Amino acid sequence: MENRRNIANSINHVLKSEKIGLLLALGVLVVIFSFLTDNNFFTANNIRNIMIASSIVGLVAIGEGFLLISGQVDLSPGSVAAFSGVLATLLLSIGISMWLAIPIVIVCGMLIGLLNSLMVTKLHFEPFIATLASMSIFRGLAYIICDGKSIFVTDKAFLKLGVGRMLNIPIPVIICLVLFLIFGVVLNRTKFGRSVYIIGGNANAARLAGIQADIVRAKLYMMTSAFSALGGIILAARMSSGQPSASIGLEFDAVTACVLGGMAMSGGVGTMGGAFIGLLIMQGFNNGLMMLNVQSFWQTVARGVLLIAALTFDFIRIQQRNAALQKKSNNDEEK
Repeated sequence: MENRRNIANSINHVLKSEKIGLLLALGVLVVIFSFLTDNNFFTANNIRNIMIASSIVGLVAIGEGFLLISGQVDLSPGSVAAFSGVLATLLLSIGISMWLAIPIVIVCGMLIGLLNSLMVTKLHFEPFIATLASMSIFRGLAYIICDGKSIFVTDKAFLKLGVGRMLNIPIPVIICLVLFLIFGVVLNRTKFGRSVYIIGGNANAARLAGIQADIVRAKLYMMTSAFSALGGIILAARMSSGQPSASIGLEFDAVTACVLGGMAMSGGVGTMGGAFIGLLIMQGFNNGLMMLNVQSFWQTVARGVLLIAALTFDFIRIQQRNAALQKKSNNDEEK
């Protein structure tokens, strides 16, 4: 009898698991688009296309995920990526080695993140306003440094970063997967990762625990901008050029993927695994719409609807979580 009860509890736990729900949603998405596209959706070639499209958004989603868990948000990644792609190709065009240009651009990205963090932690701007200002500034600078024109690049080693393969797997996909794994471990298995959860879940508890919240947030903003810069570099390598108009809406897609993956906008909740599944759901959705030849205008509308759905699920999760905490509190009082 005890074994049966344990098995039943295990099955119930699995069914209630958020990741199982996400995987089921992903499975439903695959089935629907496979049916609508005459089984052309779930093919090796299209899966590869989805993974390549996911790689740039995925890099930004790692940083945005950490920020969301800490109760923050960054609206500047798209502009940082465009600025970084233009800066990288500009450096290459004047003869600077790729191995020097890439670190320079990533350091510049980290400095942008530091600027964002200073506005939030020292000037006490709302993250939305501070990073909105950065979004405008660095999109404008991307146009200024290239005079509004694309900068083309022919460096074969640099181009390989965007279109090359290892073991028949696209290099951008490898980079994205490796970083997701590394930072998934950082989030779940390190003191820094626990600090991120504590700051997002209860700022007072973080202060009492001796966690320097401003320093942690500065690191998170710098990390997000560094990943955005890396994404911009890879995108420039894929397009063989740095384009100031690139990556518009990148932060929108990253936040959508994170919220779809179970991260709460209010902070304190989420995993890298969930964010990755959310990323696949979002990019699979976008890919399916393109395969169905849905007009780009309607694709934009559909992505907005998807974000609303994600935020609705987030609201429902928060309500359920609060109800569970209230119930636990009432039970404790009765005891």
